[in-house]
Amino acid sequence: MNLRKELPSLAIVVLPFLYLGFIYPKLPNTVPTHWNGQGVIDAWGPKHSLWLIPFFMPVLTYVLLLVVPKIDPKGQLKHMGSKFDKFKFIITLFMSVLAMYIIYATQQQSLGSIKIIFVLMGCLFAAIGNYLPAVKPNYFIGIRTPWTLENQTVWKKTHRLSGRIWVIGGLTIVVLSLLLAPTLALTLFITITILLVVIPLVYSYRLFKTISASSA
Repeated sequence: MNLRKELPSLAIVVLPFLYLGFIYPKLPNTVPTHWNGQGVIDAWGPKHSLWLIPFFMPVLTYVLLLVVPKIDPKGQLKHMGSKFDKFKFIITLFMSVLAMYIIYATQQQSLGSIKIIFVLMGCLFAAIGNYLPAVKPNYFIGIRTPWTLENQTVWKKTHRLSGRIWVIGGLTIVVLSLLLAPTLALTLFITITILLVVIPLVYSYRLFKTISASSA
């Protein structure tokens, strides 16, 4: 591992720990640990459990993205070069920001507006969509259907389409979440998320069948 190259990501990973350490003495012994879909607290726990948030979010995400290129059987992720490094940084940054927001919400004992989560997720979808066309065939990252893994043309075209719809879907979530009531924003978020999964799945299947039929 090139430590100098990884320093920005490592700094991002550490931020939630520093933030939690700063506010920890001010927290009550029992804190909120879960909110329902309406943003209402529905579970409580000891404050020391909050240390699991930065561990299971930015730390685990960063470690997985650091290890995946080394264990990729096809070795394709290494060929992404700086694009994969940027992808790793963006995903780690998102997890770190989300972890700090959850810790902040725990301190305030309120999520504020649940729409903030939808906006963050929309930004993540758009950011991932920007990098999907650059993802090489592999078993860990991307639209990994049986048909994309079987055929490189299907992989390439599916990721090109998915990149566009994930960017559009993510930005749509961001804009409409800011404009709509929380209940409608939740419905919108769930609907678009399902479409972002289903459309590439169906497209890759149909494209694979078309290619297979033409080559038969």
